[in-house]
Amino acid sequence: MSTATRTTRSASHTGTGPPGSFAVTGSGLHVPPTVVTNEDITRVTHRNGDWITSRTGIRERHRLAPELATSDMCLDAALPALDTAGLDARDLDAVIVASYTPDQPMPSTSVVVKAALGAPRAVALDMGHAACASGVHALLAAAHLLQNPSFNQVLVIGADCASRVIHPADRTAGVFFGDAAAAVVLSRIDGKGAGLLSYDIGSELSHAVQIPGGGSRRPLSTESLTAGEHYVSMDGRAVWDTATTLLPESMTNAIRQAGMTPADIDHYFLHQANLNILRAAQQALDIPPERMPITLDELGNTGSAGVFTALHRAVEGHRLRSGHTFVVSAIGAGFHWGSLVLRQP
Repeated sequence: MSTATRTTRSASHTGTGPPGSFAVTGSGLHVPPTVVTNEDITRVTHRNGDWITSRTGIRERHRLAPELATSDMCLDAALPALDTAGLDARDLDAVIVASYTPDQPMPSTSVVVKAALGAPRAVALDMGHAACASGVHALLAAAHLLQNPSFNQVLVIGADCASRVIHPADRTAGVFFGDAAAAVVLSRIDGKGAGLLSYDIGSELSHAVQIPGGGSRRPLSTESLTAGEHYVSMDGRAVWDTATTLLPESMTNAIRQAGMTPADIDHYFLHQANLNILRAAQQALDIPPERMPITLDELGNTGSAGVFTALHRAVEGHRLRSGHTFVVSAIGAGFHWGSLVLRQP
């Protein structure tokens, strides 16, 4: 059982990780081949390309082909992750998919991915309630599953197809979001001192980012479709104010709970939302640039996949090494936010 304490912010819950150890043993990334540049976006939103780059740090983003769905991206990210981990899908004990853009309301996307992979024994779980922060929740759930001796190999996938829920002419959300999927394999190991060291998880009700239509409160109808209620609406100023406050606070809480300082952390894998938000977090914690990979310049805001794209970049470049500590941190609609401190054994 993990111990927990309340931080000064009542909406946040901070605690130490469970005692068992695990390692990141594989990672994979899938990016759709269709590229949408700032110049392409400008033709639709009438935003200046230089304005987009200066305000967001994004130069281009990718779009999934119309005949494909989120689960297709999940599969294409999962296969190389399993390959680098040296595993067959039949070895998996759990498949967790973090996504706010599932293939459909039912059946769950994790079951679709499990079937496509051929992982008959795997428990299938979906995490989408925290939007862009769902990847953090998925990792937290995986860390606790791996305390059970029946769970040895867990595949965690972050994937979002935001292009399906963004109005093409939206001058705010339209410039940010891209489609992608990234996956990691977590493997339980003997010993102590690795895996999840601490966490800080919080939430606070806000409708600043939302998809109002399609649920039980506003079911899809001709009227809701005409009103565009099935698309994302976003208050950019509210996102900025919340993210630049809560991300540094959450990371600080989690790092302190681990008995460490920001300087002790080898890598920071943050939600790739906006370059200026990332820079604000970097400045607040005095993080050296080389410790915080950036992927949004080429991929845009890929939602639940964002933290995993940054993690994949470090794994692929052989920069995540034995004994390294790393922070995974994100904020999503709701608002939900969270930070994990982990150590690679």
